[in-house]
Amino acid sequence: MNILVLNCGSSSLKYQLIDSDSEKILAKGLCERIGIEGSLLTHQRAGEEKRKRQADMPDHTTAVRLVIDTLTAPETGVISSLREIGAVGHRVVHGGEAFAGSVLLTEEVLKTVEACNDLAPLHNPANLIGVRACQESMPGVPMVGVFDTAFHQTMPEKAYLYGIPYEYYQQYKVRRYGFHGTSHDYVSKRAAEILGRDVSELKIIVCHLGNGASVSAVKYGESVDTSMGLTPLEGLIMGTRSGDLDPSILQFLAEKEQLSFGELMEILNKKSGVLGLSGGFSSDFRDLAEASAQGNERARVALEAYAYRVGKYIGAYAAAMNGVDVIALTAGAGENNAEVRSLLGQYIEYLGTNINPEKNKIRGEEVILSDEGSKVVTMVVPTNEELVIARETARIIGKN
Repeated sequence: MNILVLNCGSSSLKYQLIDSDSEKILAKGLCERIGIEGSLLTHQRAGEEKRKRQADMPDHTTAVRLVIDTLTAPETGVISSLREIGAVGHRVVHGGEAFAGSVLLTEEVLKTVEACNDLAPLHNPANLIGVRACQESMPGVPMVGVFDTAFHQTMPEKAYLYGIPYEYYQQYKVRRYGFHGTSHDYVSKRAAEILGRDVSELKIIVCHLGNGASVSAVKYGESVDTSMGLTPLEGLIMGTRSGDLDPSILQFLAEKEQLSFGELMEILNKKSGVLGLSGGFSSDFRDLAEASAQGNERARVALEAYAYRVGKYIGAYAAAMNGVDVIALTAGAGENNAEVRSLLGQYIEYLGTNINPEKNKIRGEEVILSDEGSKVVTMVVPTNEELVIARETARIIGKN
């Protein structure tokens, strides 16, 4: 069965068409600047170069139709008609406490997802727009929702409750939810496979180190803690997000700079992280590593602060699980940035990671960085969230 995997943002749409039997990617692409002048489609068939096409995309429905047309057109397509798509798997960022797993997207389910919009105002509405656009363009094709938060629903109360009046949890469900769940799920399982072990035997810390970044403690196959919270703003220093900070900073800055709460959130989400620490130089870890090597002090400090925060979380989660067997690094910086991995390695040596400098030179490959016999195995595992969504979609369709 061919499964179309969609990840809708407020002005973008990422897609992959995957053969669920062979798990081969037939085609993938990205629609950018939806609803904005200068809309662009980037499309790539397996084994071929990317093709770019300027196309008017006033809304997500138009973008979905354009994707379907591109996938079925003789010069760009990989299928002859819409009938060859058996299901659509949608990434949905926030499922609250309602969803501990993937589900068929019925009208009742969609209403429940919509009720979570307050918890993820930047993400969930866009995800729902993508679902509705597909329903309009692909009537009768089953839709499955795969939630970023679902994997972390195994966290115990001691991990997900905040130290605020309990009534706020009771009334508004203010708690830690965590994100990047599909990535943490895939990487923890794949790390165990690489080692020839059962994930139910291992204590694994997964570090998803992209522009958005999070760490999770996966104990015997279940998430028991994770760094992102009610929203993706908590936790690590990220590309443009601040991560953990003293909440009183908000009041302090509001008074000093005469800022509204909305303006403060804009700063914490889009102008902070390594971008802010580097003096606005860049949020791209490749740029920062290159600049640091050339003597840019702000870039160096930004990278060191980033690695330091990751190292602190690894230490915390080793304590939370009363030990750790595997540390798995993934996503953009985790997979490709040797400088970030090297800096991080300095803070986790005490665990017995024994990272080999030569092995650390790799980019985008599955590799065990630790020398043989190390007490804690540190490895790079490229993530594959789209494959997880395709697998989950096939599983749910098979059950129904």
